[in-house]
Amino acid sequence: MKKKIIITLIIFLVLIVIACGGLFVFYQTSLKGVSENEEAVTFIIDQGTPSKTIINNLYEAQLIRNKYVGYIYLKFHNTNLQAGTYSLNRHMTLPEILTKITNGNVIDNSIKVTFVEGKRLTNYVKTISANFPYTEDEIMQVITDQTYLQELIDKYWFLTDEILNDKLYYALEGYLYPDTYSFYEDASIKDIIEVLLNGTSNKLKPYQDEITQNKYSFHELLTLASIIELEGASNDPAKDSRADIAGVLYNRLNSGMPLGSDVTTYYAFKLELWERDLTVDETNAVNAYNTRSSAMAGMLPVGPICNPSLKSFIAALNPHHNEYYYFVADKNGNTYFNVDYESHVAKINELKNNGLWYYYK
Repeated sequence: MKKKIIITLIIFLVLIVIACGGLFVFYQTSLKGVSENEEAVTFIIDQGTPSKTIINNLYEAQLIRNKYVGYIYLKFHNTNLQAGTYSLNRHMTLPEILTKITNGNVIDNSIKVTFVEGKRLTNYVKTISANFPYTEDEIMQVITDQTYLQELIDKYWFLTDEILNDKLYYALEGYLYPDTYSFYEDASIKDIIEVLLNGTSNKLKPYQDEITQNKYSFHELLTLASIIELEGASNDPAKDSRADIAGVLYNRLNSGMPLGSDVTTYYAFKLELWERDLTVDETNAVNAYNTRSSAMAGMLPVGPICNPSLKSFIAALNPHHNEYYYFVADKNGNTYFNVDYESHVAKINELKNNGLWYYYK
């Protein structure tokens, strides 16, 4: 009797070992890829999807052999499955798939878009339209919507009711920070605009105290910066005259003189910068942007005329104090400063005589 019991126990243990071995083999086999097919399969995990649902979805997509083995694997491994879009294939093992999802190795479906400093908002609209499935009219409709603009004013510390002035050509001109950004391909127009506004916020946040303490508003400082950008920016640091030009602009404002900046007149008439010479009627025209007009004596344009760089904004915030009231640049980008109009005219004639004056084609 005792011998029979021992034999029965041995058989039972053998069966357990066989069963365990079979389960082990089954488990290991279930971890393997579904097939030899390495063709990419796009697998999307939405934010907040439970791990069990992800395993179920992998099984239904025929990317894993057994969902129950998937549950067990998750139970015994430290996995934190992340949302995103993944490129998988049916040759991948379950551990390879879950490791990829745990590490968040998503498909990079973002695109990089560069917005150039010194360009107008209309140029930025063209850039957006060229990279996303939106027409220029659709973009302009969004960024001129008064309700949306009010939402932006409520959201961003540097936006005020000044952008709602009906004399402005474009409310957000100057406020979109020029840089290279990454966007999702399906980004909405508002998403894109707010990425650029976030760029402005991030770049200028360190100067917020200086800005709030300045006698000029942020809008006015940005307007100055936009003029400085077009008048004094240079790729050659040795020729960069932003801070000195800022000093001239402040001198003219404080003396009640018109700023006399041609770049504002080009903007006033929506002409491309330097596309042709300005006419006498244009320079004398009364326009909220045209600082060549005597009607603008001691006044800034109603708003920015381009989207300036951080360097130009810093120059507007911290100009070089000087005694100059005039400046002129030669065709090589060198800038010359003068105290009085007679010296200014003399310098212009000198540049013309020496072949350094820029002539329009």
